[in-house]
Amino acid sequence: MDAPYGQLIEVEPGVARVLAPNPSPYTFTGTQVHLVGRSELAVIDPGPADPAHLDALVAAIGGRPVAAILVTHTHKDHSPGAGPLAELTGAPVIGCAPLVVDGEQEAGFDRDYAPDRVPADGESVMVDRRTLTAIHTPGHTSNHLCFADEAAGILFSGDHVMGWSTSVVIPPDGDMAAYVASLIRLRERPHDRVYYPAHGEPVADPQRLVRGMINHRLQRERQLLRLLGEDGATSLPALTARAYPGLDPRLIPAAEATALAHLIALEQQGKVVRSGNRWQTNA
Repeated sequence: MDAPYGQLIEVEPGVARVLAPNPSPYTFTGTQVHLVGRSELAVIDPGPADPAHLDALVAAIGGRPVAAILVTHTHKDHSPGAGPLAELTGAPVIGCAPLVVDGEQEAGFDRDYAPDRVPADGESVMVDRRTLTAIHTPGHTSNHLCFADEAAGILFSGDHVMGWSTSVVIPPDGDMAAYVASLIRLRERPHDRVYYPAHGEPVADPQRLVRGMINHRLQRERQLLRLLGEDGATSLPALTARAYPGLDPRLIPAAEATALAHLIALEQQGKVVRSGNRWQTNA
């Protein structure tokens, strides 16, 4: 797929993006870095600490002052560029809380991320006469934030809502109940006219998409309960194979993780139980 890596593309007045060259089955064409403002900028999710990508960001900034580097969460395709870009521009890093996880998940998280300030829910940053407000949206990760330009009706949705796929939720840090609750929170924001996600194209009808995402998660929950009712006690790999037939093998680990997140949420509701590595409905 041809993609405009490193190019500054204006998506609307005062909002532009630069695509990082990190395509994958999980990042689509790569991480969209958003530049907000005209004479003064905020940079949202600077992406990987790739020298060529950082050079492209500096070129896109074009000598303009950077008031803040904002970070939605600490997956390695989002936050590692924050520190180097801060050194190059002198801007503070304002974003999600640092997060260090143990075990297999550790490889996906940025252990070196060190924000200058972690905004409280509803706290704002002023940039070029625009107000960018932090919206806490845990679920995809426990530290995930979105940033809203309330006056313009814009939400920078990070990985919470993407323009090409649903978000993966990987326990133990990812939490499906929290993720759905955060979707419901966004559904209750009727004045958002567009989302700019970190992956994929802008979302022009965000309320419709969010309602569909909530319904999709509820349908997946019902599907898993139905399959458990049909199969009795079963393992996570076997259940995932039934729930996601014909899935690209590269995405099976993500599907298993998301199915596990659903099962944990159902377990918390008392609808399923597990014994060792097997799950069944709670009769």
